[in-house]
Amino acid sequence: MTKRLENKIAIVTGGSAGIGAATATRMAEEGATVVVFGRREEPLKALVAKIVEQGGKAAYKVADVSDEQTFVSAIDAVAKEHGRLDIMVNNAAAFTWGAVTEMTTEDWHANFKTTVDGTFWGTRKAMQLMQETGGSIVNISSICGTFGTAWMSGYSAAKAAVTNFSRAVASEGALANIRCNVVIPGAIETDATAGMLSSDESRAGTSKLIPMKRVGTATELANAVVFLASDEASYITGAALPV
Repeated sequence: MTKRLENKIAIVTGGSAGIGAATATRMAEEGATVVVFGRREEPLKALVAKIVEQGGKAAYKVADVSDEQTFVSAIDAVAKEHGRLDIMVNNAAAFTWGAVTEMTTEDWHANFKTTVDGTFWGTRKAMQLMQETGGSIVNISSICGTFGTAWMSGYSAAKAAVTNFSRAVASEGALANIRCNVVIPGAIETDATAGMLSSDESRAGTSKLIPMKRVGTATELANAVVFLASDEASYITGAALPV
Protein backbone atom coordinates (compact mmCIF):
# COMPACT_ATOMS: atom_id res chain seq x y z
CA MET A 1 0.00 0.00 0.00
CA THR A 2 1.34 3.45 -0.90
CA LYS A 3 2.05 5.65 2.07
CA ARG A 4 -0.13 8.75 2.19
CA LEU A 5 2.74 11.26 2.11
CA GLU A 6 5.19 9.32 -0.04
CA ASN A 7 7.89 11.59 -1.53
CA LYS A 8 6.43 14.73 0.03
CA ILE A 9 8.72 17.39 1.53
CA ALA A 10 7.30 18.72 4.80
CA ILE A 11 8.27 21.32 7.39
CA VAL A 12 6.93 21.19 10.95
CA THR A 13 7.64 24.14 13.26
CA GLY A 14 7.75 23.85 17.02
CA GLY A 15 8.72 20.28 16.32
CA SER A 16 11.02 19.30 19.18
CA ALA A 17 8.25 18.05 21.49
CA GLY A 18 4.53 17.54 21.94
CA ILE A 19 2.22 18.00 18.97
CA GLY A 20 5.06 19.05 16.65
CA ALA A 21 7.17 15.99 17.41
CA ALA A 22 4.19 13.67 17.07
CA THR A 23 3.27 15.28 13.74
CA ALA A 24 6.81 14.95 12.40
CA THR A 25 6.90 11.29 13.48
CA ARG A 26 3.57 10.45 11.87
CA MET A 27 4.45 12.25 8.64
CA ALA A 28 7.71 10.32 8.39
CA GLU A 29 5.79 7.09 8.99
CA GLU A 30 3.59 8.04 6.04
CA GLY A 31 6.60 8.46 3.76
CA ALA A 32 7.34 12.19 3.92
CA THR A 33 10.79 13.70 4.26
CA VAL A 34 10.26 15.87 7.33
CA VAL A 35 12.34 18.86 8.35
CA VAL A 36 11.68 19.84 11.95
CA PHE A 37 12.16 23.43 13.10
CA GLY A 38 12.82 24.51 16.68
CA ARG A 39 14.99 26.72 18.87
CA ARG A 40 16.90 24.02 20.76
CA GLU A 41 19.22 21.72 18.87
CA GLU A 42 19.47 18.80 21.30
CA PRO A 43 15.78 17.77 21.30
CA LEU A 44 15.60 18.28 17.55
CA LYS A 45 18.63 16.08 17.03
CA ALA A 46 17.17 13.40 19.30
CA LEU A 47 13.83 13.42 17.48
CA VAL A 48 15.43 13.17 14.05
CA ALA A 49 17.65 10.31 15.22
CA LYS A 50 14.59 8.45 16.50
CA ILE A 51 12.69 8.95 13.23
CA VAL A 52 15.66 7.79 11.16
CA GLU A 53 16.18 4.78 13.44
CA GLN A 54 12.57 3.79 12.73
CA GLY A 55 13.19 3.96 8.98
CA GLY A 56 11.90 7.47 8.31
CA LYS A 57 13.52 10.41 6.53
CA ALA A 58 14.07 13.50 8.65
CA ALA A 59 16.34 16.48 9.26
CA TYR A 60 16.20 19.58 11.43
CA LYS A 61 16.82 23.31 11.32
CA VAL A 62 17.53 25.40 14.40
CA ALA A 63 15.34 28.43 13.76
CA ASP A 64 13.42 30.87 15.95
CA VAL A 65 9.98 31.32 14.40
CA SER A 66 9.66 34.74 16.04
CA ASP A 67 12.69 35.98 14.05
CA GLU A 68 11.41 36.67 10.54
CA GLN A 69 14.72 36.64 8.68
CA THR A 70 16.05 33.51 10.36
CA PHE A 71 12.77 31.64 9.93
CA VAL A 72 12.17 32.57 6.30
CA SER A 73 15.78 31.85 5.36
CA ALA A 74 15.50 28.38 6.91
CA ILE A 75 12.36 27.62 4.87
CA ASP A 76 14.13 28.79 1.70
CA ALA A 77 17.06 26.53 2.55
CA VAL A 78 14.80 23.49 2.85
CA ALA A 79 13.17 24.19 -0.52
CA LYS A 80 16.56 24.64 -2.14
CA GLU A 81 17.98 21.45 -0.61
CA HIS A 82 14.99 19.30 -1.59
CA GLY A 83 13.83 21.04 -4.75
CA ARG A 84 10.41 22.08 -3.46
CA LEU A 85 8.09 22.31 -0.45
CA ASP A 86 4.86 20.29 -0.40
CA ILE A 87 3.62 20.61 3.19
CA MET A 88 3.98 23.39 5.77
CA VAL A 89 2.78 22.84 9.34
CA ASN A 90 2.84 26.01 11.44
CA ASN A 91 2.71 24.62 14.95
CA ALA A 92 5.05 26.87 16.95
CA ALA A 93 3.33 29.07 19.52
CA ALA A 94 4.02 31.09 22.66
CA PHE A 95 1.73 32.30 25.41
CA THR A 96 1.57 34.24 28.66
CA TRP A 97 -0.71 33.81 31.65
CA GLY A 98 -2.48 36.58 33.53
CA ALA A 99 -5.67 38.50 34.13
CA VAL A 100 -6.59 41.17 31.60
CA THR A 101 -6.54 43.82 34.33
CA GLU A 102 -2.96 42.98 35.28
CA MET A 103 -1.50 42.21 31.83
CA THR A 104 1.21 44.48 30.50
CA THR A 105 1.32 45.52 26.87
CA GLU A 106 4.59 43.60 26.55
CA ASP A 107 2.94 40.41 27.81
CA TRP A 108 0.02 40.95 25.44
CA HIS A 109 2.33 41.32 22.44
CA ALA A 110 4.34 38.26 23.48
CA ASN A 111 1.36 36.07 22.52
CA PHE A 112 1.43 37.27 18.92
CA LYS A 113 5.08 37.32 17.81
CA THR A 114 5.46 33.55 17.43
CA THR A 115 1.84 32.44 17.21
CA VAL A 116 0.51 34.96 14.69
CA ASP A 117 3.54 36.61 13.09
CA GLY A 118 5.37 33.30 12.81
CA THR A 119 2.33 31.63 11.25
CA PHE A 120 2.03 34.51 8.79
CA TRP A 121 5.71 34.39 7.81
CA GLY A 122 5.66 30.61 7.44
CA THR A 123 2.44 30.64 5.44
CA ARG A 124 3.52 33.49 3.17
CA LYS A 125 6.83 31.86 2.30
CA ALA A 126 5.16 28.47 1.77
CA MET A 127 2.61 30.02 -0.59
CA GLN A 128 5.40 31.69 -2.57
CA LEU A 129 7.22 28.36 -2.92
CA MET A 130 4.05 26.44 -3.80
CA GLN A 131 2.78 28.71 -6.58
CA GLU A 132 3.82 26.38 -9.39
CA THR A 133 3.35 22.99 -7.70
CA GLY A 134 0.51 23.46 -5.22
CA GLY A 135 0.72 22.19 -1.68
CA SER A 136 -0.87 21.93 1.73
CA ILE A 137 -0.54 24.28 4.69
CA VAL A 138 -1.86 23.18 8.09
CA ASN A 139 -1.92 25.78 10.84
CA ILE A 140 -2.43 24.83 14.48
CA SER A 141 -4.92 26.91 16.44
CA SER A 142 -6.41 26.10 19.87
CA ILE A 143 -9.75 25.60 21.54
CA CYS A 144 -8.81 28.79 23.41
CA GLY A 145 -9.14 30.63 20.11
CA THR A 146 -12.66 29.29 19.66
CA PHE A 147 -14.16 29.82 23.10
CA GLY A 148 -11.69 32.14 24.86
CA THR A 149 -9.96 31.10 28.09
CA ALA A 150 -9.77 33.09 31.29
CA TRP A 151 -6.25 34.25 32.22
CA MET A 152 -5.13 33.46 28.67
CA SER A 153 -6.77 36.32 26.79
CA GLY A 154 -3.72 37.12 24.67
CA TYR A 155 -3.26 33.50 23.60
CA SER A 156 -6.99 33.17 22.92
CA ALA A 157 -6.91 36.24 20.69
CA ALA A 158 -3.78 35.05 18.89
CA LYS A 159 -5.18 31.61 18.14
CA ALA A 160 -8.47 33.11 16.92
CA ALA A 161 -6.39 35.20 14.52
CA VAL A 162 -4.66 32.06 13.23
CA THR A 163 -8.01 30.46 12.39
CA ASN A 164 -9.43 33.41 10.45
CA PHE A 165 -6.11 34.18 8.76
CA SER A 166 -6.05 30.60 7.48
CA ARG A 167 -9.53 30.94 6.00
CA ALA A 168 -8.35 33.97 4.02
CA VAL A 169 -5.26 32.04 2.89
CA ALA A 170 -7.48 29.18 1.69
CA SER A 171 -9.43 31.58 -0.50
CA GLU A 172 -6.31 33.17 -1.97
CA GLY A 173 -4.43 29.92 -2.47
CA ALA A 174 -7.18 27.90 -4.10
CA LEU A 175 -6.46 28.92 -7.70
CA ALA A 176 -2.85 27.75 -7.30
CA ASN A 177 -3.99 24.46 -5.72
CA ILE A 178 -2.62 25.55 -2.35
CA ARG A 179 -4.85 24.29 0.42
CA CYS A 180 -4.83 25.79 3.92
CA ASN A 181 -6.60 24.18 6.87
CA VAL A 182 -6.57 24.50 10.63
CA VAL A 183 -6.47 21.91 13.36
CA ILE A 184 -7.89 23.06 16.70
CA PRO A 185 -6.50 21.05 19.63
CA GLY A 186 -8.68 20.59 22.65
CA ALA A 187 -7.05 19.34 25.85
CA ILE A 188 -4.00 17.41 24.61
CA GLU A 189 -1.35 15.96 26.90
CA THR A 190 1.93 17.73 26.13
CA ASP A 191 4.68 19.54 28.02
CA ALA A 192 2.68 22.75 27.60
CA THR A 193 -0.35 21.32 29.43
CA ALA A 194 1.64 19.45 32.10
CA GLY A 195 0.85 22.06 34.74
CA MET A 196 -2.87 21.88 34.04
CA LEU A 197 -2.78 18.07 34.35
CA SER A 198 -0.23 17.79 37.14
CA SER A 199 -2.50 16.13 39.70
CA ASP A 200 -5.25 13.54 39.66
CA GLU A 201 -7.66 16.23 40.82
CA SER A 202 -6.80 18.67 38.03
CA ARG A 203 -6.86 15.91 35.42
CA ALA A 204 -10.27 14.75 36.63
CA GLY A 205 -11.57 18.31 36.58
CA THR A 206 -10.37 18.82 33.01
CA SER A 207 -11.74 15.47 31.88
CA LYS A 208 -15.20 16.35 33.20
CA LEU A 209 -15.39 19.17 30.66
CA ILE A 210 -14.64 16.86 27.74
CA PRO A 211 -17.47 14.81 26.18
CA MET A 212 -15.15 11.79 25.80
CA LYS A 213 -14.11 12.19 29.45
CA ARG A 214 -10.38 12.00 28.78
CA VAL A 215 -7.47 14.11 27.65
CA GLY A 216 -6.22 13.51 24.11
CA THR A 217 -2.76 12.44 22.99
CA ALA A 218 -0.36 14.28 20.71
CA THR A 219 -0.53 11.41 18.22
CA GLU A 220 -4.32 11.71 17.98
CA LEU A 221 -3.85 15.37 17.10
CA ALA A 222 -1.06 14.54 14.65
CA ASN A 223 -3.30 12.06 12.82
CA ALA A 224 -5.66 14.91 11.94
CA VAL A 225 -2.76 17.02 10.66
CA VAL A 226 -1.54 14.15 8.49
CA PHE A 227 -5.00 13.68 6.99
CA LEU A 228 -5.40 17.37 6.11
CA ALA A 229 -1.88 17.47 4.65
CA SER A 230 -2.49 14.41 2.50
CA ASP A 231 -4.16 14.03 -0.90
CA GLU A 232 -7.05 12.33 0.89
CA ALA A 233 -8.08 15.88 1.80
CA SER A 234 -7.58 17.20 -1.74
CA TYR A 235 -10.97 18.94 -1.80
CA ILE A 236 -10.81 20.30 1.75
CA THR A 237 -9.58 23.85 2.29
CA GLY A 238 -10.49 26.60 4.73
CA ALA A 239 -11.64 24.01 7.28
CA ALA A 240 -11.08 24.34 11.03
CA LEU A 241 -11.13 20.86 12.56
CA PRO A 242 -11.48 20.52 16.36
CA VAL A 243 -9.69 17.49 17.79
